[in-house]
Amino acid sequence: MIELLDKKHNRDDFDCRKELLNNYLKHHAGQDLKRKLSVCFVLSEPDTNIIQGYYTLSNNSIPLSHFPENIQKKLPKSYLSIPTTLLGRLAIAKKQQGKGIGKILLIDALKRSYEIAQTIGSFAVVVDPIDKEAELFYAKYDFIKLPDSKKMLIATKTLKELFG
Repeated sequence: MIELLDKKHNRDDFDCRKELLNNYLKHHAGQDLKRKLSVCFVLSEPDTNIIQGYYTLSNNSIPLSHFPENIQKKLPKSYLSIPTTLLGRLAIAKKQQGKGIGKILLIDALKRSYEIAQTIGSFAVVVDPIDKEAELFYAKYDFIKLPDSKKMLIATKTLKELFG
């Protein structure tokens, strides 16, 4: 079951082979949750609460000028920044990698983001891949690269086709 990070979840042993993501879960995710900076959802083993993977969501905006020209044309020029949802981190424990958990977490994050976009404006879900491997993962699910940036996005309109 995917649920909000809680004190019951065992963060200490989490290792996804990426120290930045390990460190975030172990030392910062709980504080970010308390401060309302982001929310962290975890997939854990029911009996042990060992975390198999996690992702974070928060509000975000992207300057209009950072979007591809074909998308800029469809957006009002009066908006200097376009509201988006940031899928800030997504990590899978190394023992669970290759079992489809990344896809499960991504679908859950996109579904939550789509549902949020029904009550709060969000043009797209944005990711900032940590490396080439992450970039290829998101590209496989139709995220597009923003020009002059490492960021990628999938439009809420696309999510409506999946979840609407």
